[in-house]
Amino acid sequence: MKKGIGIGLLGLGVVGSGVAQVLLQKADFLERQAGSPLSLKRVLVRHPGKRRSLKIAPALLTTRAEDILQDPAVDIVVEVIGGESPAREYIREALQRGKSVVTANKEVMAKYGPELLSLAGEKGVFLHFEASVGGGIPLIAPFQRDIRANDIRGIHAIINGTCNYILTRMAREGAEFAEALKSAQELGYAEADPTNDIEGIDASYKLAILASLAFQMVVRPEDVYREGISRLALRDFKFARELGYAIRLLAIAKRDGDSVEVRVHPVLLPEDYLLAKVDGVFNAVQVEGDLFGKLLFYGQGAGALPTASAVVTDILAIAQKLRCAAPDSSRVSFDQQLRASSPWPRSGRATICG
Repeated sequence: MKKGIGIGLLGLGVVGSGVAQVLLQKADFLERQAGSPLSLKRVLVRHPGKRRSLKIAPALLTTRAEDILQDPAVDIVVEVIGGESPAREYIREALQRGKSVVTANKEVMAKYGPELLSLAGEKGVFLHFEASVGGGIPLIAPFQRDIRANDIRGIHAIINGTCNYILTRMAREGAEFAEALKSAQELGYAEADPTNDIEGIDASYKLAILASLAFQMVVRPEDVYREGISRLALRDFKFARELGYAIRLLAIAKRDGDSVEVRVHPVLLPEDYLLAKVDGVFNAVQVEGDLFGKLLFYGQGAGALPTASAVVTDILAIAQKLRCAAPDSSRVSFDQQLRASSPWPRSGRATICG
């Protein structure tokens, strides 16, 4: 049984700072939860001398990833730098070296998740990624474990808070798209380059992850039909309201025989539909199974502390397994016979959800 768990943190941005804050300020509480001390060994940063609101010992900071990846005292590598590269290479090297990994990286897990999960299995370590979809909403663990007795029939999800905020502003306040986007950027909901959000790329990554787990098949981002919200105009919201509909950007996955249809695009939802009532930056994922019927997961899909909650929960789960040398009960085997499809033509307008 391990008496202490060493943690290496790759990245000290918004999410990384939240994770470090929780690890440092709640150390005693987390030790009781994990059953052993969690020790932050090193933190990868670009600028060690940068002034930060978070008080962290300068000796913990490094600009060299190898100081974490090659440190035998680091048991769990936490990747929160985002983007495809070098994050993918760091995750892969950590797994190769026999270290468990926690990541919040939706792009890497959408594109390379099955490959990295397979590598983790080969090396006898753990790869957890709860924060990659839905921020602080527990989604990945339930998909890996709690709903596996079900034959999943479909997923309907609002999984991009930036788009949902923009659509809410346009519907409720009559804001033009450009005005609502600017507001989202000023509030920190949207990046300076909002393309990934408003063109549905972010949502397609998250849907690929959820669909892969739900249907136990490999779904790649390129399999997902994708249409964003940038071509929506105020008249669309006026007509929708007159007909009793709300407009939302939905991520949809439906099983049809040996194929799964996966798509992200604006839809018209009846105003009394549960997902039509999800406003602002909140996320919601509705799952339909043959045993439980319909489940709805709802909450904050982004933000430093909600996302840090998911990351630290993954750290605790791995720490408990490492302490007792427990096997990984969350592994998913992927059915190679199933295929993803995205047969929808581009329309540029919202479609009635059916």
